[in-house]
Amino acid sequence: MPRSTWHFCSPGRIVFGCGAIREIGPLAARDGIKRPFVVTDVNLLRAGVVDRALESLREAGLEPAVFDGGQAEPSFACAEAAIDMAQAAGPDAVIGVGGGSNMDVAKIVSAVLAHRGTFQDYLGFDRVPGPVLPLIAVPTTSGTGSEVSHAAVLTDQDNAIKVSTLSPHLRPRLALVDPELTYSCPPRVTADSGMDALTHAVEALTATEFGEIERGVGELTAYEGKSPLPDLLAEEAIRLIGRHLRTLASDPDDVAARVGMSQAALYAGMAFSNAAVALVHAMEYPLGGAVHCSHGAGNGMLLPHVMRYLLPARTREYARVAACLGVDISDDSENAAAEKAVEAVDRLRDACGVPARIREFGGRREQLPGFAVQAFAIKRLMTLTPRAVTEADILEVYERAF
Repeated sequence: MPRSTWHFCSPGRIVFGCGAIREIGPLAARDGIKRPFVVTDVNLLRAGVVDRALESLREAGLEPAVFDGGQAEPSFACAEAAIDMAQAAGPDAVIGVGGGSNMDVAKIVSAVLAHRGTFQDYLGFDRVPGPVLPLIAVPTTSGTGSEVSHAAVLTDQDNAIKVSTLSPHLRPRLALVDPELTYSCPPRVTADSGMDALTHAVEALTATEFGEIERGVGELTAYEGKSPLPDLLAEEAIRLIGRHLRTLASDPDDVAARVGMSQAALYAGMAFSNAAVALVHAMEYPLGGAVHCSHGAGNGMLLPHVMRYLLPARTREYARVAACLGVDISDDSENAAAEKAVEAVDRLRDACGVPARIREFGGRREQLPGFAVQAFAIKRLMTLTPRAVTEADILEVYERAF
């Protein structure tokens, strides 16, 4: 019998708007936080972005400790270094300031400090046994959605693959989204992050239906599958991305576009972290781990290739994607409109300067079969893909993307 209920989760509080960073100190103090541990990176420190958070925290009487060893696509070693420093500092909360990488490391730190052990103990789904240290997420890019998600991703460099932990306990207590913090974001990061947000929204909108995901009464799943509320958020995210991402690619100082993309990333994050990510993400994990591209660039490159493969299973939804991206489909059949969605994503990716082929990242054809094996092994994402997928199918998509 099909499941008739769906769940939706979000952070404890979302604060959005230009200048919102000024609220971090008073809100943290209101929650009784005194010694927060801030996870960030040296680039954000040098740019003065972190100073704005630290100033608010200190003015509210808090005594923050700062870890500045964050890195893109964080390694196990990065997570271990942050955990070691946090354990020495003895904080009562963790704050991630930066892109998804810094926020993800903050989540890992908060879990280990609350429950001891090593971060490896918590890899996989629902392995965090209870609430973590109070967690605040402050994004400085517009794409990952980590400020509202229940996931944290690390790179296993020894095995050249990205791995994740997913738990309802990892959703931040406070997501503070200030578009002003993205003003200093480099153009390349802005473009990659925007394509990441688009991937999140498209995969949420086109995932397996929630009623087709097996779950017992009261049982939790890593992702719910496609359902009405994530659909609304995903469609609005796609509209905002269609309206603003191309503008930022040509004019990174456009304030309205910065605000719009911060909204888009937030909405897409709430959509995918409830509904799903699926085949694009499964294929990006081994690819990104091997060629060391950014997660957003890998997703953006793969997205239209995967859309072409899934088009027969999600024609209606892809027609909606086309409309949300501003494509005129008034005289088109549903099939033609869906094809236009793929073409529109192709054009947007090109406008953002994201590579269109695996070989442009330095990937080699002989790596593709191994990538297909690793991607197919991520069964939770295969289940969420709205078409029965084989390892051979995945290899074929990689070949088309090569």
